[in-house]
Amino acid sequence: MKLLKVKTARFSQVVEKCGGPQVYTLWQKPAADRHFQAQIKNSRVVTIQKSESGTDFGIVGFKGGKGATYLVFPKSLKRFADKRIIGIDWALVRE
Repeated sequence: MKLLKVKTARFSQVVEKCGGPQVYTLWQKPAADRHFQAQIKNSRVVTIQKSESGTDFGIVGFKGGKGATYLVFPKSLKRFADKRIIGIDWALVRE
């Protein structure tokens, strides 16, 4: 069995290239939130999830789920689309 190598990007690199993100709170169903849908379409959303080991990691795009946190970046994240974003530094997230 061959292990699949996941490409990664450091959160600090993503912030450097795409700007400081803001936490986005969903007050309604994602499909009904037109602003959020526009951000997803423009590749500006990262879904933060917990791994089995309890560390946070991010994936570009919207992935619904319990306990997921959504970050919206000022610039497109297309260059990081196929990477797992690691080393989440919450100090770099704007309130």
